[in-house]
Amino acid sequence: MRKPLPPLSSLRSFEAVARQLSFSKAARELHVTPGAVSQQIRALEDLLGAKLFDRTRRWVALTDTAARMLPDVQAGFDSLSRACGSNAAPVGERALTISVAPSFASKWLLPRLPGFYEFHPDIELRISATVGLADFKRDKVDLAIRLGHGRYPGLHAEPLFNEALTPLCSPGLLKRKGRLRTPDDLRKHRLVHDMSIPGGGDSAAWDKWLALAGAKQVFANRGAKFSLAELAMQAAIDGVGVVLGRVVLAEGDLATGRLVRPFKMALPLDVSYFLVRSNATAPRPEILSFRNWLFGALKKASITSSASPSSSRNG
Repeated sequence: MRKPLPPLSSLRSFEAVARQLSFSKAARELHVTPGAVSQQIRALEDLLGAKLFDRTRRWVALTDTAARMLPDVQAGFDSLSRACGSNAAPVGERALTISVAPSFASKWLLPRLPGFYEFHPDIELRISATVGLADFKRDKVDLAIRLGHGRYPGLHAEPLFNEALTPLCSPGLLKRKGRLRTPDDLRKHRLVHDMSIPGGGDSAAWDKWLALAGAKQVFANRGAKFSLAELAMQAAIDGVGVVLGRVVLAEGDLATGRLVRPFKMALPLDVSYFLVRSNATAPRPEILSFRNWLFGALKKASITSSASPSSSRNG
């Protein structure tokens, strides 16, 4: 016999709080009061016999029970949305336009898209790779992945992961010009500059990393400069020099051996990647499907740990 399900209203409140990590934001999204949301959560906890959230005045955190429940609850809502909308949506309208920077598109997103299509073969993705920020209404964008501080008026932003910078180069370069045993050994190599690094300036990013690493004999203002991250990284792959590269974007090249990381020291950026959508209307099922897949991909990649800085100076 099938076990009775909790009320749908309680599950909606649970999903909204778990996604927003805020009772007040969930209440605004559901057009109810925070007290009503709290009451729905208490009723659900009583029914399940388990606590779902740890709360203080400043933050809300999921318990282990809630963390296990959330993916299935969200998948259930996705299925309900598809079932209710299947007769209304004409063929060809299950499409998403996603605005991303060219570097993020080529280095991180595109290699993972086969995994998305494996689970959602009926959703058509339109990747708009541009350096400038998209205007959601004018450009008819559904989602964007942006590197910034997360403050986007009129938009809903969810943090994805942090980013950090560290020297990267090809194995062949080290064979030709010698290993990098200490940061000061970089003086023997051409530096490659990614000019698209936020706040990086002409040589500011290299200056900061070298100071963090304790290098005294390396001049940061020399070397080759590129306007796009993927061009700077490709230059390093081709042996032009050592790039101060983005750890997350370099994951694939490091895994295949096209690039190596001579030092563990990483310089954290003061900006992060965010998944951004309009908050003018409730998200379509296709948007939720991509969002849930993306967070699942991040969990599998354990991406937050890969970009964290290390206190060790040498690799």
